[in-house]
Amino acid sequence: MGNCPVKVRSSMPTLENPTEPAMSDNNRPMVVSLYDFPSQDPLESSIRMGERLTVLSDDGDFWMVRSTTTGNESYIPSHYTAKVINRWQYNGISRLNAEELLLMPHNYTGAFLIRQSQTNTDTYSLSVLGRTDSSYMGTVKHYRIRRLQNGWFYISPSLTFYTLGQLVEHYSESADGLCCLLREPCIIQGSNNTTMTRPYPKAIRRPTLNWKDVDSSLIFSKGRVDSEDSLVSKGLREAMSSYLYMTEASCQDCGKHWDT
Repeated sequence: MGNCPVKVRSSMPTLENPTEPAMSDNNRPMVVSLYDFPSQDPLESSIRMGERLTVLSDDGDFWMVRSTTTGNESYIPSHYTAKVINRWQYNGISRLNAEELLLMPHNYTGAFLIRQSQTNTDTYSLSVLGRTDSSYMGTVKHYRIRRLQNGWFYISPSLTFYTLGQLVEHYSESADGLCCLLREPCIIQGSNNTTMTRPYPKAIRRPTLNWKDVDSSLIFSKGRVDSEDSLVSKGLREAMSSYLYMTEASCQDCGKHWDT
């Protein structure tokens, strides 16, 4: 396939940076706090980490800001804040900042943000809150977002995207190698992306099994007998069958107690 020349009308603006389309009013950049301030006593901090801020004055290294959550006003160092675009693109925050924000208790598995490098504005990383099997507390995974010479973005070379928004949309529908689907942008307190509180998953425990009530057919049957009312689950039947099979050579009489 050859490359065809494309004429651009003078009335159309040239897109110097095709990273994102024009933002709506709801997606205008917002400012979020990265630390508690003052930090000596978190209980008395005027500004808390993760709160959305209204910048009242941005002259110098200290800004006058107001928390949209509490209404508290304070002067804080400008580097204690970060600009957020499209609810998930954070400019110039560190890897540690990303982890601290995502690990706050109002975020759940699949919460994410994309952070721009502090040293290279053309480099990004995707940070995602996953969850380990050993603990309910999540763990944050980081994925480098690379860029082709034509400006397209990718995590895996086999999948490229014209914008970061397209990348987010794709991985919201298919994990494709990530630890989980992208579900919600990292929650910013005081913004309109706060979601409803989700209950903790309920732990369902079956009553202790009384082996006197177990019929041998429930264990040795090859058909499907497991149901909500069944005393023996499919997993338990398979585990016991495997155990009896392995011990059959050393215990020839094991099966005599289970007449089938």
